[in-house]
Order: sequence, then structure tokens, then C-alpha cells
Amino acid sequence: MSSIMRESHIMKIHYLTALVAVALVIVHIMVRVTQGFSDSLEFESVVANYKSIPYAIVLEAILILISVHGFNGLRVILVELKQGRAYENAVTYGCLAAMIIVIAYGSRTIIMASMGMVEA
Repeated sequence: MSSIMRESHIMKIHYLTALVAVALVIVHIMVRVTQGFSDSLEFESVVANYKSIPYAIVLEAILILISVHGFNGLRVILVELKQGRAYENAVTYGCLAAMIIVIAYGSRTIIMASMGMVEA
């Protein structure tokens, strides 16, 4: 992967995902506060949030941004521990695979809840 993208581009993506994720998490928290925090944690309220398509899109964006940011950060930490082309490629592809699995499972949950496949 390092031959496809330069490390400087990957770090720019890392910084951008952090900034956008912070902005979306602020929106998420504001929605929770305006709804009443304890009320927003009730199961029916959580499922109703997923059924709101704009809010489900915000949750999906948060999932993707934080996954990309977190697994890239883990990749950077692991690559700094040890060098070597084979090791770096294994770490990069391992983190990429883990990120895809987390995003796929989280997206599945968001889609199922927004389509009403989750009942109380």
C-alpha cells in the first residue's frame, strides 16, 4: 500500500478524518443533549434515531471516519515498532482488513435498524 500512496498523503487523510469526526461527534452530542440524555438512551429512542435517514447518515459517517482514523493510527504505531517491507505490508493490510470488517458490521447494524429489522 505504501507504494500506492505516499505516507504524507496517508497522514493528511489521518488529520482530516480527525477534524471531520470531531465535528460530527459534536453534532451527535448536540442531538443527544437536545433530546434529553437519559431519554435518548431508551431502546425505542435509539431505534427511532436509526430510522431518521439524515441521522443514520451522520452515524454511518462517524463510523467510517473513526474507523479509518483509528486503524490508521494503529497502523502508524505498529509500523514505528518494527521496520521491514514484509512487516509493514502485513500491518497495513491487516489494519485495512480489520477496518473493513468493523465498518461492514457497523453498517449492517445501522441498515438493519433503519429498515425496522430490530424490534423491541
